[in-house]
Amino acid sequence: MIQRVFNFYSGPAVLPESVLERARAEMLDFKGSGMSVMELSHRSDAFLTVLRSAEQRLRSLLALPDNYRVLFLQGGASLQFSMVPMNFLDSGPADYVITGTWSEKACKTAANFGLVNVVNQLSDRYTTVPGEEELRFSSEAKYVHYVSNETIDGVEFPYDLNGFGSPVICDASSNILSRPIDIGKYSVIYAGAQKNIGPSGVTVVIVSDEMLERCRGKQNGVLSYNAFAENESMPNTPNTWGIYIIDLVCEWLEEQGGVAAISRVNAKKAGLLYSEIDESDGFYSGMAELAARSRMNVTFRLASGDLEAKFCDEAAAIGLVGLRGHRSVEGIRASIYNAFPLEGVERLAEFMQDFSRKNC
Repeated sequence: MIQRVFNFYSGPAVLPESVLERARAEMLDFKGSGMSVMELSHRSDAFLTVLRSAEQRLRSLLALPDNYRVLFLQGGASLQFSMVPMNFLDSGPADYVITGTWSEKACKTAANFGLVNVVNQLSDRYTTVPGEEELRFSSEAKYVHYVSNETIDGVEFPYDLNGFGSPVICDASSNILSRPIDIGKYSVIYAGAQKNIGPSGVTVVIVSDEMLERCRGKQNGVLSYNAFAENESMPNTPNTWGIYIIDLVCEWLEEQGGVAAISRVNAKKAGLLYSEIDESDGFYSGMAELAARSRMNVTFRLASGDLEAKFCDEAAAIGLVGLRGHRSVEGIRASIYNAFPLEGVERLAEFMQDFSRKNC
C-alpha cells in the first residue's frame, strides 16, 4: 500500500491526489490513442485539444478579458527575469519593487539590459512589503515589476499593485490562482507552474495585447513573446506533459469552486498555523510582519538552530516533510499551496502544540 506524506516543500510542490491518479490511469493510453500524452505529437489534434483546454480553463479561473493572451513557455520564472527586460525595457528605466530574494534576482538580471530603479526602501531583512503610499515610481518607467509572494521569506502583497500609468509586470509564481486578482491592473503576469498550477518545466505567461504590440520585433525566436502568441505557444516543442497536468489541475480547481472558494480555504489553512505561532508564548516566532504574512509560505523560527533541526526531524518521522527553511534564511517554512490538504495543516498544528509542550 502506498503511504503518502504531507508535502510542505516549496516547489516542486504537492499536486492534487486525484490529478495524480488520473494521470496514472491515462499514462499508457490517453483517451484511446494507444499512447501516453508524453508520446503524442504536439501538432496532433489530441494534444491541441489538451492545450486549448488548459488555456481556456486558466482564462475562466482568472476571468481574463479577450485582450489577454495565455502562453506556455519553458525555462522557469528565472528565464522571465531576462525575457521581461529583453522584450520591454529598451534602455529603461524600469521600476523594481524588492521584497525578497526573487525580486532582488529579477532586478539584478534586468540591470544587465538597461536602467532599473528600486522604488521602495530596503532593509537588511525581508520581513514586509511596502504600502502603496511608500512606492516612488519613475515618471517615465517602461514598466513596474514586483513579486506578489516571496517563497523564501514568507511575505506576500495583500493588494494588487497599481503602476499609476506604468504597465505592471508581476511574478506570481507562488500565489497565482490562490486568490482573486484585479487583472485590469496587470499588463504581464508570469508564474512557474510547480507551486500552484502543475509540475516543473512549464511557465505560464499572461500578457496583454498592448504589451505584445509594444515588444513586436524586439526579439527573435523563443526569446520573443510574440513568437509564442502567434504560434499557439509552440514556436518549438512545448512541455506536453506539463501542459496536460496544468489542464487537470485547473479542472480540479474548478471542482473546488474556483479561485474565490480556494482563497477561503487558503486563508483558513494559513490562519491555523499563524494562530499556533502567535499563541505559543514566544516558543515560535514568525519571520514576516503581521500585515505581510504569506498565505502560501508560513515561515517561523525557534530558539536555536538545533531545536529547529529537531523539529524538522521529528515532523518528518510522522510524515510531515519539507519543513526546513531555505538555506539562505534557515528556520521553518510550511508551504501550503492550493493543493495542500487542510488535514495536513491540522496535523502540523497538532505537532507544533505537542512539540512546544515537550521542549519549552
